[in-house]
Amino acid sequence: MKTYFVTGGAGFIGANFVHYMLNKYEDIKIINVDKLTYAGNLENLKGVENNPNYTFVQADICDKEAIEKIFNNNEIDYVVNFAAESHVDRSIREPEVFVKTNVLGTVNLLNIAKQYWETENGFKEGKKYLQVSTDEVYGSLGETGYFTETTPLDSHSPYSSSKAGADLMVKAYGDTFKMPINITRCSNNYGPYQFPEKLIPLIINNCLAKRDLPIYGDGMNIRDWLYVEDHCKAIDMVINKGRLGEVYNVGGHNERTNVYIVKTIIDYVSGNIDSSVTEELIKYVEDRKGHDRRYGIDPTKIREELGWEPETSFEVGIKKTIKWYLDNKQWMDNITSGQYQNYYEKMYGNN
Repeated sequence: MKTYFVTGGAGFIGANFVHYMLNKYEDIKIINVDKLTYAGNLENLKGVENNPNYTFVQADICDKEAIEKIFNNNEIDYVVNFAAESHVDRSIREPEVFVKTNVLGTVNLLNIAKQYWETENGFKEGKKYLQVSTDEVYGSLGETGYFTETTPLDSHSPYSSSKAGADLMVKAYGDTFKMPINITRCSNNYGPYQFPEKLIPLIINNCLAKRDLPIYGDGMNIRDWLYVEDHCKAIDMVINKGRLGEVYNVGGHNERTNVYIVKTIIDYVSGNIDSSVTEELIKYVEDRKGHDRRYGIDPTKIREELGWEPETSFEVGIKKTIKWYLDNKQWMDNITSGQYQNYYEKMYGNN
């Protein structure tokens, strides 16, 4: 039975990965470590909390003693690092928090995994450290072209720079110590359990509450959208079949402008829930500092080497996503009360 040490598994992508893996495999064990910051939510994991192959540990990836204890008490086969401070707006306000978790936390995980996996002749067979990263480390594209695995890193925000720094440390451990590593860089994920500071759940929640729908700048910034379950499948493939030391880009080939996303959600809510929700709620706000104009990923490498392709079109995925949030209003209500409400008002104003 292989043991997966999953960090940040109470967050959006991490929780979806835990669900995906436990649904797919009966012969694996998952140890989920999450600090449970404002974005970590154990409600995301209610469906697996009684699974005998699943264990949750509340800990900070920067806590050397706590992480060593887990390695000492378990034979860890794979580390899958989702743990990260991830919201660009907040990184502009608090960059030091992002450096601590995203860079130093990653180095702590690398050091401990190396300590337990390294032998006199290299590393134990069947071990792997996988760093889950982002296409934002590549910077911004013009109107044409795509990010490939050889695109130079050119991060612009404190968030993406902290992720790029972490990627380079993971690469360094692979190059210097021959540690068994992979890095995946994904485009914008969407789907169930996403914390409502991010565009899609934020707009859905604001539509239901008839709040302003904030859009940065002219709304024409473009992102490549990837349904989260497709991303989980890609990570699973890279863990099991990815060539050691390689980077794999994971993209959805679903490029859409931000304003298109917002209008799509408005149309769905207006047509299915509340016809009074209209585009009049859209509020264009001052553009984000250093706002990248366009991201687009070329997933040729992962397709040709591992056979992965995105299976969910944006038209199907966005409807599934909106329906999930509408069907899980209690989840959203729990998330948007208390601590998050204060956070929202600090970030976006009380309107």
